[in-house]
Formats: sequence, C-alpha cells, structure tokens
Amino acid sequence: MLTKLKIDHTAEIIPADSLIVEGDVITVIQRLPSNFVQCIVTSPPYWGLRDYGIEGQIGLENDLQHYINRLVCVFSEARRVLSNDGILWLNIGDGYTSGNRRYRAPDKKNPARAMAVRPDTPEGLKPKDLLGIPWRLALALQADGWYLRSDIIWHKPNAQPESVKDRPTRDHEYLFMLTKSEKYYYDRLAASDSNGRNKRTVWSINTRSFPDAHFATFPPQLVEPCILASTKPKDYVLDPFFGSGTVGIVCQEYNRKFIGIELNPEYVNIATNRLLEQTEQNIFYLKESDSDYENKYTTASPTN
Repeated sequence: MLTKLKIDHTAEIIPADSLIVEGDVITVIQRLPSNFVQCIVTSPPYWGLRDYGIEGQIGLENDLQHYINRLVCVFSEARRVLSNDGILWLNIGDGYTSGNRRYRAPDKKNPARAMAVRPDTPEGLKPKDLLGIPWRLALALQADGWYLRSDIIWHKPNAQPESVKDRPTRDHEYLFMLTKSEKYYYDRLAASDSNGRNKRTVWSINTRSFPDAHFATFPPQLVEPCILASTKPKDYVLDPFFGSGTVGIVCQEYNRKFIGIELNPEYVNIATNRLLEQTEQNIFYLKESDSDYENKYTTASPTN
C-alpha cells in the first residue's frame, strides 16, 4: 500500500516505515534524524554520462572537481544520518575525457551511450585519458573523514561491448566500503561465499536490464551482500540516489526498512510501481517540494 504524506517544510522527517522522498538529495537528508540509518547503499549518477533533463541533477557539472565536491557534500550530510557503527557502500563508474567534444556519438555496439551534451576535458587531463573518478571520489571522502575500508571490483561477465580497438573493453566498476567510525557492525558470515569463505573483493555479477529504466540498473545481487553484512532485520537502509528502487526491493526481501531519495519524478514512479508489485507492505511517499498531500506527517506514523 502506498500512503502519501504531507509535511511542514521545516519539520524533521521521522520515517514510520519504508519511505520514498522525491526531492533534492541534500535538502532531504538535512531533514532526517542523526544516527538514524544503519547502512547506506547507493550508486550516484556518473559524471558526463547521461542527461536526465532535471534541474539540479548531479552528473552534468562543467567541472569534474565540482562533481566530486557535490558528492562529498552529499555524503558528509549522509554521515550524520548514519549510525556510528554504520557502513556506506558506494558504487561508482569511470569514464574517459571527451577531447572537448560537446557530444558523444552513438556506439555501434551500444547506441544508448549517445549524448547531446558532454563536459569539457578536465584541467590537467588529456584527450583519451581515463578520468579516474572512483578513486578521486574515494580519496576525497577519506580526506573528509570517512574510513576507507575496502575497494571491491564489480566484474560484469555480460558487460556491454565497446567499439574501441586501442584499449581493453571495460567490464568492471568499483564498489567502495566506507565507515563512519574505526569500529562498526559487520556480519561477515551473513555475506560470506556459499562455501562459508570470507567474502573476496572481486564480485562477478551480471548487469540486469529493467525495461522502464531504459538502461541497466543496479543489480540486486550487488546490493544483497552489502545489506546482509551491515544490517539486521528491521534496520533502516538509506539510498540517497534511489533511481529505479533496487535497494528498496532488496530491503523488502530481507525485512529491512528503506529511505529512498530521488530527484527525478519519472524514477520515483518507476521505483514505486516496482515496489508495490513485489509486496503489500506499507510504503510512505513524500514530495519534498509540495504540500498538497492527503495526510499530515508529524510523528512516527501518519494520520488517516
């Protein structure tokens, strides 16, 4: 069941159950209680990859450092919301400089990669350089106070082919494990390999397409070990870039609650429909910028 909520725009948001919030990520996170979620699992928009046509979107900054700084600000505020023994799992992809081309032509083997707009080559880099975004971001977060505990290679056995002939085809992304404190909750047995062996740092997981999302989405198999290792049943998991709602899907399957924040209303609808198809559990929906909802949201439960 989907319950729409109305809130005072200056009030703290105290979720009663799983919650989807449509709005600006920083604005929404600032209204969540401190030390409220046990785990953060997310995949922010990649830099220069896709234009969602939404004002305020992250990923189309003219300057790479501006993109990194915006994400550091997001996760700095998210750290306040994370419990002291909580974990952040961050998936981020890389890319190549544009050579100052203002567009990207469609790849013969992957037409969806075409873009009508593309950032300039960052200062200090050259045409055809690998941007190195994952490690730039990870080290910036480390400098901002996060403990960088592990770099995990997400190997994609079914990675999209590329038409390049002067370098290997990319078939991996990074998943970083970061913590708020030196000591934290981590259940290694819950996320161990099938033979009971401690989880390794190369995870071979196929990408999964989702027709409504128009491109491959965050696969549940990538999210599952993160949530199982760093939460207990009924704990809250935050995804500040909720997209099509995969983190929520996994939370529902394993009896966790979630808070999903998403700026794009199209993806809010996609995520909501996916979640409602999977379960009859109550999901609260809040639009941060609106006040015309059917219920008043003031405490830990809505009024009917």
